[in-house]
Amino acid sequence: MERPGTVAIIGVGLIGGSIGMALRSKGMAGRVIGVGRDATRLEVARQLGAVDEIETNLGRGVAEADVAVVCTPVTRIVEDCMEAARLGPTGILVTDAGSTKARIVSGVESDLRGRDCFVGAHPIAGSERQGAGSGRADLFEGRCCVLTPTDRTPPDRLDRARLFWSGLGCQIVEVDPIDHDDRLALTSHLPHVVAAALAGSVPVEMLRLAAGAYRDGTRVASADAALWSGIFLENRSSVLNAIEEFGSRIDQFCQALRSGDEASLIAWWEEGRSRRNCFAERSRSNDSLPV
Repeated sequence: MERPGTVAIIGVGLIGGSIGMALRSKGMAGRVIGVGRDATRLEVARQLGAVDEIETNLGRGVAEADVAVVCTPVTRIVEDCMEAARLGPTGILVTDAGSTKARIVSGVESDLRGRDCFVGAHPIAGSERQGAGSGRADLFEGRCCVLTPTDRTPPDRLDRARLFWSGLGCQIVEVDPIDHDDRLALTSHLPHVVAAALAGSVPVEMLRLAAGAYRDGTRVASADAALWSGIFLENRSSVLNAIEEFGSRIDQFCQALRSGDEASLIAWWEEGRSRRNCFAERSRSNDSLPV
């Protein structure tokens, strides 16, 4: 793929800002335009080096774009993708960074112009931090980016999306949009639910007795509430199924504890320990897993 002349990033927060920083550090684009509603935040992104130019009007922002990457909240992605497709040049590639995919892909593909240029994507590289100020040019190195093509996805746009995301350092995985949402409900959305539940279970007056286990187990509970409520609602069915699976795991522990079954408690713990060690080993070898 030839280097895009212009890449428009719609929503320049942590992910969008990091995409811009990676594009600029790798020389992957001649011009990076940050598009958003808040000119002050966009100016911060520009000063940080995440983008070359800023624009509060989406139509002007994508008017000359070869690639538009939509990094807005999941509740807005369909609308923003369709608008970028409608207002951008004929050959534009529109992709996104949404944490859910089924409704987004279906919504964009319901529009003729949208499906002619769209490839759903999810770079699994976020954190509990927010804003372009937390962005990093190396955020995507060795991380998984899930592409969710369907039988309506144009092959040329899919090829370009593969090259774009892999150029940022991502390892590409391709799955069906519904399969994506089922998997991410377990690997990402459920851990956020559990972290927030754990954080809220400990009374404030007891926090002086909390240490590493509480800190590590609740880290992602510091993420933005509105962002995550949108993700949970978008992926409601899969998240509920994941919680049921988690509940059955807790039930196993409770049954063993009530009966004083030490062997079952050890086996229960060792299974979890093994999975955690597997994750750690893959992370060390840069074989990225969802986080």
